[in-house]
Amino acid sequence: QVQLVESGGGLVQPGGSLRLSCVASGRITDIRVMMWYRQAPGKPRELVAASTAQGITHYEDSMKGRVTVSRDNAKNTAFLQMNNLKPEDTGVYYCHFDVQSESRGGYNLYWGQGTQVTVSS
Repeated sequence: QVQLVESGGGLVQPGGSLRLSCVASGRITDIRVMMWYRQAPGKPRELVAASTAQGITHYEDSMKGRVTVSRDNAKNTAFLQMNNLKPEDTGVYYCHFDVQSESRGGYNLYWGQGTQVTVSS
């Protein structure tokens, strides 16, 4: 079974930085897309950034210029570097991967458990 585990969240002051990581484990043969979502209190989950296996990246407008998504394919890991954080960036950050595994065949979507990011002075 494929599992995703995030780390790197925490409390940071406005203007600070955090680097989130998400590691996928299991009998993985390929990860087509690695995505990061955010869910702020009382709001729906929204896409923050995405990275494809071909190196294409996408960023949500409010975070462009402040976040960078990267990936280590050999380690099945995605990173989200967030700089100049603002209070409105507060929320639970989830990774969401499109994974091909030996156990299920084909590509399937998986979620991590989420990591809390709080931006506050």
